Amino acid sequence: MQTLNPTLFLCFAPADRALAESVAAFIERGAGVRVLLDAGEMLPAEDLAEKARQAQGSDMALVLFSRASLPSRWPRAQWEDALVNEPAAEGLRIAFVKCDDCAPPRVLVPLFEANAFRAIKRWVRGHMPPPYSGAPRNPDLEVLGIAIADRPGAQSVAESIAESAAADSSDSIAGQFIHAYRQDFDAILSVDCGERSLAALAGDLAAQLGLRLEGDAESSLARLQDFCAARRFLVVLKDLRTPAFAFAGRTSTLIVPGAVTEPDDESIRGIQRALRHPAGGWIEFCRLSRIGRRLTRDAGRIAECYEIVQCWHEAAQVIGDRAVLDESARELVWILLSWDRADEARHLDYRRACEFDEQMLLPFS
Repeated sequence: MQTLNPTLFLCFAPADRALAESVAAFIERGAGVRVLLDAGEMLPAEDLAEKARQAQGSDMALVLFSRASLPSRWPRAQWEDALVNEPAAEGLRIAFVKCDDCAPPRVLVPLFEANAFRAIKRWVRGHMPPPYSGAPRNPDLEVLGIAIADRPGAQSVAESIAESAAADSSDSIAGQFIHAYRQDFDAILSVDCGERSLAALAGDLAAQLGLRLEGDAESSLARLQDFCAARRFLVVLKDLRTPAFAFAGRTSTLIVPGAVTEPDDESIRGIQRALRHPAGGWIEFCRLSRIGRRLTRDAGRIAECYEIVQCWHEAAQVIGDRAVLDESARELVWILLSWDRADEARHLDYRRACEFDEQMLLPFS
């Protein structure tokens, strides 16, 4: 069953309609929230306290204070229940925006300035605004913030940091961006790409999300893209060379240039690298292949398992190792059958039995 997005009730005077529309449009880009705009516009006989009470059926309320909406004299007894006590009793999250030089009650918090759109959106996403530090803004981060943090889904673009900073400082800018804008995303996911295969990239990202990808490379990527499309993720891709590894929906993508760090351990990625650039003999190659097969099977990363075993099988053909050819072919047949590729599996199994199996192939009808 599809979950409805939470609702935000926006309370404002007709004179502040343009600002209210801008706030609503900015919040709806990436916050996963449905803004009730028309319902929150004050009618001639209403005041902000009465309009705020109408928000009590929503998940959140945002009240816009201005000279057009705030009375010149507004005793506490007239607004405290509607703006403080009743929202607290109803579990309604409520915040306030100062739109001009009006003087709203100081006890109402959180209170945002009208130009603090990103701070408002972060509050909507559940983050309390930090104290203002007074630090100057980095223009490179602002460019990336507009291009990535504020443009999710179909409007998002895969921005390379190289377009806004020197390549030798891209890692630094990426780190600063992630730190400054992490509250705009549900999660930050990072993948070292380089010369790795599509299956390996999908498996790496799926592992961070706790997903098992038991299909082939194309179906695994499609499942991953569907999963990410419904969520507000930031996917950081370093040294991307596979254009097909892209995401849409609510997920944003940040592409970072520069060489990736290659592991030399016996992790899945380390074994994949060792098999691409073998340094030991045939016995070591077989040992790493068997470890990689076990690790990828246990993790449900079957497309990567297929690639490792296929690489092992091809190497065994060059060496002429009939036992390994038989072992690897059996594994490939099992994987192909699990993917409903019966014709390929049958052809390979027949070839295995004819050419690699030590037992005599018995005739049958």
